[in-house]
Amino acid sequence: MKRFLSTNYSDTAFNIALLILRAGMGVLLFPYGYQKLVHFADRKNTFTNFLGMGSTISLSLVIFAEVICAGLLIIGLFSRFASLVLVILTAVIVFKIDKGDIFGKGEDAMLYLLGFFTVLLVGPGKYSTDAAMGR
Repeated sequence: MKRFLSTNYSDTAFNIALLILRAGMGVLLFPYGYQKLVHFADRKNTFTNFLGMGSTISLSLVIFAEVICAGLLIIGLFSRFASLVLVILTAVIVFKIDKGDIFGKGEDAMLYLLGFFTVLLVGPGKYSTDAAMGR
């Protein structure tokens, strides 16, 4: 019980936790982007134009973030870049789309934002492609 309540941790436990966080966040976000990709033709004219560049470009950028960057996080490649893109995406969702309602409609997006921001700050961990490549 004493060890269970301890604040000490091993490097291995820390890196496994980062792997679970990084890959888990990517796996959970990927289906959202995949659905947007599959239904691109249906959504391209009605998607929220959050950048003022047109709904098709906005949808394309969201698909890039939710499919490509989520995939990069899953495998741990370019993890900080991918998490930065996903932090920006989820911040736009929380503060522009959901109007900062972090305890209501924007709660899910806020949880994603916190997870991606954590990966951005801490990095991908030892069990990632980035670490295997020596980055």
